[in-house]
Parts: sequence; C-alpha cells; structure tokens
Amino acid sequence: MDWLMEHENDPDIDEPYVPPVGNVLGGEAHSQSSTEQPTLADTAEETAGGDSSFIENDESAKQPMTEEEKREQVRRLEELMRVKQAERRERERAEEVEREKQRRRQGQELQQIRQKLQDDDMKKLADQRRKEKMEDKLARQRVKEKIARDREERAQKFGGGGPPSTAASYQPAQPSPSSPTSQGPPPTKREYDESRIQVRLLDGSTITAVFKAQEPLAAVRVYVQMNGNTPEGQDFTLLSPYPRHVYTELDMEKPLKELGLVPSAVLVVTKK
Repeated sequence: MDWLMEHENDPDIDEPYVPPVGNVLGGEAHSQSSTEQPTLADTAEETAGGDSSFIENDESAKQPMTEEEKREQVRRLEELMRVKQAERRERERAEEVEREKQRRRQGQELQQIRQKLQDDDMKKLADQRRKEKMEDKLARQRVKEKIARDREERAQKFGGGGPPSTAASYQPAQPSPSSPTSQGPPPTKREYDESRIQVRLLDGSTITAVFKAQEPLAAVRVYVQMNGNTPEGQDFTLLSPYPRHVYTELDMEKPLKELGLVPSAVLVVTKK
C-alpha cells in the first residue's frame, strides 16, 4: 500500500503486471524462481530509482542554453555561412572566368574562319581578273594580227592598181571634143588613200587619228580601246551621227572607203 501510494501518479500504474516467461504458478520452478526473483518491493524500488534517473537526464537535456552559449552558436553559424558564401562566390568567379575564356576562344576561331573565307574569295577574284585580262590581251593580239594580215592582203591585192588609177585621173585633162569652148579640164573626183577619223567617247571627249582608206573599221575600234578612256571590259560599238548608222560586226571587216568614211568622218562610241 505504501508503494502504491508513492507511485499512484506513475504513467504505467494502471497497466497489469506481466510475470517473467517460464514461471509456473504452484510448481517447483516457481518456488525456486520466487526465491531467486526479486520481491515486489525490490522491483518497485528499482523502478523508482530508474524513473528518477531518467527524469534527471531528461531535465538535464531540456536545460535551456545560456546567453553566452547562444551567442557562440550564432557566431559559429554566421562563420559557417560566410565560409559557404565565399566558396560559392569563388566557384561562380571561376565559372565566369572559364565561360569568358571559352567565349574568347570561340570568337577567335570564328574570326579565323571569316578571315580564311575572305582570303579565299579575294584569291578567287584575283584569279578571275587575271584570267579576264589574259583573255582580253589575247583577243586584242588576235585583232592586231588579223588587221596586219588584212593590210598585207590588201597591199598585195591592190598593189598594181595604183598606176591605172593615176593615169585615169590624168585622162580628163585632155580637151573634150564635145565642149571646145571649155577653158580647162572638167573637175575630177580625187582618190584618197587616207581617212581622218574623229571619235566622240562616252564621256564627251574626242580623239582623232588618221587611218588608211583600205583599213577595216575594226582598226578604229581597236584604236579606241587602246587610246580611249573606255572602262576595261566595256563592250561598245560605233555609229555615224548623220546620217545615223550603227555599225555591226560585219561592218567591222569592211574597209573605211567602202563604208564611206573617207576622207574624213565623225564616229560616236555607244554602249551595246
């Protein structure tokens, strides 16, 4: 009764008592175990002692921290936060430096690719211009050779026709029987072997040159190409302003005399 009065406020006071396993009520083993088993009072005393130690430990665990301990704990937490923040900033700075290095490396590679493409384009353009100049030079050389051959052929062809024309020019000098009252020979048509050609260029300026009457019109065009200020590669043709006549490629092979450009003429350069 004294034990019950002392432990009536225990939380397990209403729980039934469970005897140890293996004890049989009324048996020899029970009598022996009962002698060896602690009494109810001893159990109660041990239980009371265990409860008091648990309560003391729990109270010591729940004991509030002092102000100094709180400040120390806050200081450790702040120091830990500062260390973590410094590590994060250092890691972010390293990542930013690495990204900047990668960006610069990619920019340099892109610049090298652009420079290589530009160099290739310039090389192709230079090769194309060199090829065009070579083709133009060869074309001019062919024209010059053709003009020289034409001159030689015409010189050989018309070389023996000079004296008869000269004699024919002197025949009208004799008095005509139909006009006995005439005081002198009738006017005769003069034969010209040269032609003075004035060419008006695209910018309005003019150049003048003298050509043989038997030279083809292509000689005038070559002369304009070589001595005029016509842009390189500009294709042009020639025309007579009055009466207006545009000369074709077939006309370029005809002599100036046949085209009526002797003894003088004015030609105009026009774009094709």
